[in-house]
Amino acid sequence: MTGMVKGPAIFLNQFAGDAPPFNSFEGMCGWAASLGYKGVQIPTWVDSLIDIGKAAESQTYCDELAGTAKAHGLAITELASHVPAQLVAVNPAYDEAFDGFAPKEVRGNPAVRQKWAVEHMLKCAKASKRLGLSAHPTFSGALAWPFLYPWPQRPAGLIETAFEELAKRWKPILDAFDEAGCDVAYELHPGEDLFDGATFERFLDAVGGHKRCAINYDPSHFVLQQLDYLEFIDIYHERIKAFHVKDGEFNPTGRQGVYSGYAPWIERAGRFRSLGDGQVDFSGIFSKLAQYGYSSWAVLEWECCLKHPEDGAREGAEFIQHHIIRVTDKAFDDFARSAIDKKQINRALGLD
Repeated sequence: MTGMVKGPAIFLNQFAGDAPPFNSFEGMCGWAASLGYKGVQIPTWVDSLIDIGKAAESQTYCDELAGTAKAHGLAITELASHVPAQLVAVNPAYDEAFDGFAPKEVRGNPAVRQKWAVEHMLKCAKASKRLGLSAHPTFSGALAWPFLYPWPQRPAGLIETAFEELAKRWKPILDAFDEAGCDVAYELHPGEDLFDGATFERFLDAVGGHKRCAINYDPSHFVLQQLDYLEFIDIYHERIKAFHVKDGEFNPTGRQGVYSGYAPWIERAGRFRSLGDGQVDFSGIFSKLAQYGYSSWAVLEWECCLKHPEDGAREGAEFIQHHIIRVTDKAFDDFARSAIDKKQINRALGLD
């Protein structure tokens, strides 16, 4: 075991707004610090928080961003690009729905929109390098998602072709992040082609086991899918490079289960909750991460259908701090250790 989880940190996306202090990076840093956070994760598509084009080209600008955070006792944990990355791969069924994620000048033109998304991701790689960041949480986008359930039967080769194309689009981006010394941490999320361990493995194979292909671990999505999120860490811990601390709950009824019958969030069997209000075993998660030496950030992502976001943020800092385990540097039974030489070992085993 090496290292220790860093935190608490907070993803600024769900809190950014038009009113102070939520309308500027300076203001949000002051707000986050006042709640006890030690790091901030910046959404690259929120212009009031970062100019990603400028960050890609200007070391001075990046130093100023980092300096603003540092002045409040904060670190920039990662840049996150979920919304632009969604547009790297969009099935035509979702063209209109996802057009709103793009700048107005590229809407209505899927090819141009996709090119813009790739360019945004390449800027993120450069900016991450300038900021000295080691991980980049994001989405994969989706070509195969409309075919999730195998009815009607999927044409033979459809899924394989979708993942080959997804890998083709992401390979240059992964290479750019490799040059930047930064892992691409995919958030495994319904609506993306990478939504669980099996799909991550399929993609990892398609990109040739690329060393920068990694995971942003978020247990809430696994609760809603009824996936074993603790065993997931056992299986994939070597690829987990970022961590969204988000709670969730799954309460099936005689009327709805995983798919939740098109119900609104507040009425769904599976719902996201503020930290401590859901069913996620965070003691188990932080223990597993400590066991495997995860030493990057624990970042609150607030999404709750009930609690006010500012209350969720305030409570979240203390919740994360309480769960971070200071990893021991000695065994609990060291007091019973005795010096044993080779002859003693041989005698103990009856080898003399």
